[in-house]
Amino acid sequence: MAANDYYNEPSSRYNNPHDNHYEPSIAPTTNPPPSYHSRAAWQTGQTDAPPTAPASPFETVFDDHVYPSQSRPTLNTVSTSQQSFAHDTRYHGPGSPDASPIGADDIPLQPHNKLPSGYMNESNDHVYDTDPTPRTRGTSKGGRLGFGELGMLGSKKKRIPFMVYIFTTIQIAVFIYELVKAAQLTGSPIQTTPSFNPMIGPSQEVLINLGSRYSPCMKNFDGIQNYPDSAGFGFRCPNSTTNDPESSTNKCTLSELCGLGGVPNPKWLGADGLEQTPAPNQWFRFITPIFLHAGFVHLGFNMLLQLTMGRDIEVAIGSIRFFMVYMSAGIFGFVFSGNFAASGLSSTGASGSLFGVIALNLLDLLYSWNERRKPGRELFFILVEIIISFVLGLLPGLDNFAHIGGFIVGLCVGISVLHSPNFLRTRIGEDHFGGASYASVGGSAITSVAFPAFYRNPVGFFKGRKPLWWAWWLIRAGFVVLVVIVFIVLVKNFYSNQNHCSWCKYLSCIPVNGWCDIGNFKVTPAEDTKAARDFIISSGLKRTARIF
Repeated sequence: MAANDYYNEPSSRYNNPHDNHYEPSIAPTTNPPPSYHSRAAWQTGQTDAPPTAPASPFETVFDDHVYPSQSRPTLNTVSTSQQSFAHDTRYHGPGSPDASPIGADDIPLQPHNKLPSGYMNESNDHVYDTDPTPRTRGTSKGGRLGFGELGMLGSKKKRIPFMVYIFTTIQIAVFIYELVKAAQLTGSPIQTTPSFNPMIGPSQEVLINLGSRYSPCMKNFDGIQNYPDSAGFGFRCPNSTTNDPESSTNKCTLSELCGLGGVPNPKWLGADGLEQTPAPNQWFRFITPIFLHAGFVHLGFNMLLQLTMGRDIEVAIGSIRFFMVYMSAGIFGFVFSGNFAASGLSSTGASGSLFGVIALNLLDLLYSWNERRKPGRELFFILVEIIISFVLGLLPGLDNFAHIGGFIVGLCVGISVLHSPNFLRTRIGEDHFGGASYASVGGSAITSVAFPAFYRNPVGFFKGRKPLWWAWWLIRAGFVVLVVIVFIVLVKNFYSNQNHCSWCKYLSCIPVNGWCDIGNFKVTPAEDTKAARDFIISSGLKRTARIF
């Protein structure tokens, strides 16, 4: 023991006035440090004479001599202290040339990956620091992203996809309510009469009554309010199960069909009918269809995509950004289809929102192009997936315009709200909110200043940015402005009944077997039933409003 050694040794050993016995050693030593099992060489008789450096009675082998209490030691002090108890106890990290030759004395410390901002530049105390290991995000073997892996900033973060789970829960709950409502109204949760719903779900009338995008419930409709006969006509009821125009279930008013608080019924003003006030204005039908689905098949495909690709995208970009893209793509999709789809078509589903998610997946590939093993092959498969999805939208009963609108807005809003592409981040510096600098997807560290969050310091968020950063953010802002302008124009066009695009319908149908006529609103005499193709909105006035 060091204490016993002090009291048992001659006092002359500690009386050399030329030695500064309070100075620690700063030079490496090849001798093992003293411990309970080892003694200094002069104590074991392996040296000719004991060292002359005195020891302090307050100094033990357990002391940490990192911070010297006096001035810097001289060469004599350094040489002499190599034989004293004040051995170098500093930890220099694995592989350091100053490390102790005894393996057991090299204590492996965990690397400090999460360093505070400015740590390596501001702190002078690195005694117990190990070399930071570069962090990588989204990397696979060899530092390259494999097929299907997300590579944008944040793709490897551990987040809970709250919005995906919330949207999925609401949509499943609403679909269950659809089935219950259909069973109450028609006696069956699935439409089987007068025709079978291929999506295996409720009838179109039930969906209209629950909030599908249906233009006659949203505005003065060409063909209804301006119908030339003042006697007017009736509409098919939500509980209808027959094509018989004399049935009481085919004599509902427009307000009864639309439900959800009702709408002003047509006044049958003839040519002046489009100026009727108040007009139907269930504007929320641009939003509610996102949570409605036409049947089990429709819901199943959408939820499969939402819980796989949608979940991964939300984990990568965060719930707020995902919510913005999901809702804006869904709403814009129904606004787009309201302008160009068949006039009497009832449209439901989250497909527009999910096409916005597909657009984000395409952006992820482009943003991390240089970090991928075979980006060309991945781009090919994504384009094939997108093309197949749009081709399926040409089938009867599907609203391909909602898909197209959702995809376009997904791209525009995605560019606006996502982090910068990886190759741009290496040039413009850190573009995320305040925090320590991060490593790029390829593993090369980005040495840049972390800017404060905008909501905390709006001025500091923009201060010191590079010109390229400003150029990219102007592009982002431009896409936001573009989406807002196009949205306003389309909404205005929808309510003014100014749709003069004769060829647009071919983006949502194939001109065979009369598919492109399905969904068109037309009023015909009730006796003429041979042209009916989709469903009948009937009246007891010997006239039937049909969707052909």
